[in-house]
Amino acid sequence: MSDAESGERDDPKTTTLNLRVTESFLGDVDATWKEEGYTSRSEFLRHAIRDAVEHPGASRSMLADIVASEVAARRGESEVRDRDATLDAIDDE
Repeated sequence: MSDAESGERDDPKTTTLNLRVTESFLGDVDATWKEEGYTSRSEFLRHAIRDAVEHPGASRSMLADIVASEVAARRGESEVRDRDATLDAIDDE
């Protein structure tokens, strides 16, 4: 997606990043950013990358636990935890 497509303006403080992914994964990314309410694919990816850099201790197993907790919460089987509370829990690990 170009800067023009994502609604970004030219900003000398930013750099374009090229990323190769499979079409099927891109479909998953697009479905996710729309479902989660992001305004663009770029915004979603920036946020995901920022989280990965700021919280490098978030292992795949920890993320799997978070997903399982989210599923349980949506089913009414556990308490809903917002994003900030989840990040705080990650930082405590």
